[in-house]
Amino acid sequence: MERRHRPILQLLLALLLVVGAAPIAPAFAQDADIVDTAIAAGDFNTLVTAVQMAGLVEALKGEGPFTVFAPTDEAFAKLPPDVLQAALNDPEGLLTQVLLYHVVPGKVMSSDLSDGLEVATLQGESVKFTLGDGVAMVNDANIIAADIEASNGVIHVIDSVILPPSVVAAAAEGMAEAAATPTPMEESMEEMADIVDTAIAAGSFNTLVAAVQAAGLVDALRGPGPFTVFAPTDDAFAKLPAGTLDALLADPTGDLTQILLYHVVPGKVMAADLSDGLEATTLQGGTVVFKLADGAAMVNDANIIATDIETSNGVIHVIDSVILPPAAEGEPAAEATPTPAEEPPMLLPVTGGDAGSGVGIALTAGLILLAIAGFALAVRRRPV
Repeated sequence: MERRHRPILQLLLALLLVVGAAPIAPAFAQDADIVDTAIAAGDFNTLVTAVQMAGLVEALKGEGPFTVFAPTDEAFAKLPPDVLQAALNDPEGLLTQVLLYHVVPGKVMSSDLSDGLEVATLQGESVKFTLGDGVAMVNDANIIAADIEASNGVIHVIDSVILPPSVVAAAAEGMAEAAATPTPMEESMEEMADIVDTAIAAGSFNTLVAAVQAAGLVDALRGPGPFTVFAPTDDAFAKLPAGTLDALLADPTGDLTQILLYHVVPGKVMAADLSDGLEATTLQGGTVVFKLADGAAMVNDANIIATDIETSNGVIHVIDSVILPPAAEGEPAAEATPTPAEEPPMLLPVTGGDAGSGVGIALTAGLILLAIAGFALAVRRRPV
């Protein structure tokens, strides 16, 4: 009995092996329509949301067949945020036009494509295919997966959102009109605060404003310009040696004016215009040198801590130290006259040269050494 059943068992086992080895067709994929297939894939969340907002779900669940070029979430992420938001804000207009441009009536498989083929979309305008070197594109988007069949059509996955030519043209026209039309900023440029009023309003440049007023430079810095001002903060002025600022304010038309003018460059120099090693001539006549490294910018030895504060007559860059003009060649820096009730203030350090006191001491010491040497030589030559 056992021997009689053995061939039957062997036949059943062979049949099971054959059935088990046969590929299982993904019937569920073809049973699902285009919308449900996209939802199940998990890579088209933005597309599905957009289709829902545009009210196109029922249409894409229709009998079809349709061919959908489906941008991934990463493809939508390539769009500038304001562009995507503008489309989502106009679901029945711009968004619908863009989505329908991704749908072709009929079932177009990858084998049906040819280089240069143009096909009309449901939006009304055509897409163009490019085939070469094993790569397929629709307009400027790469087709990165093809022939995902659904119950009512086929999906091809693309890596960029494609836009109808009419939408691109309208956007370009809008940009041109925007460029030609003065912006509210440009229209109100005359009403924008000038350099002086901007500094006053900021509240961080009280010392600088007081110095400009004392030096009689207010009207000059309210002029048409344009000017570029490297503005030391109140903390920057506080770094100066004690008594220095008071001494400068006591002689506003002398060293104070020279120092202030050394912080102003004629013309409008934006941060993007700077380069490492660039030199610029100031209104004082001396030059400043810019250093750019490791994401930091400096003018002379001062750090530029804020840039491109635009005003009606120029631009302000904020610096964390007062910069000082180099002394005239061969001329020691002028000493500030001390007030009777104070000790003589420390001299301001001079960028690009020695301090006046250092030059004076060195010169005096040299003269003394020269006199001693001459005396010694005269003694040695005197006959005994």
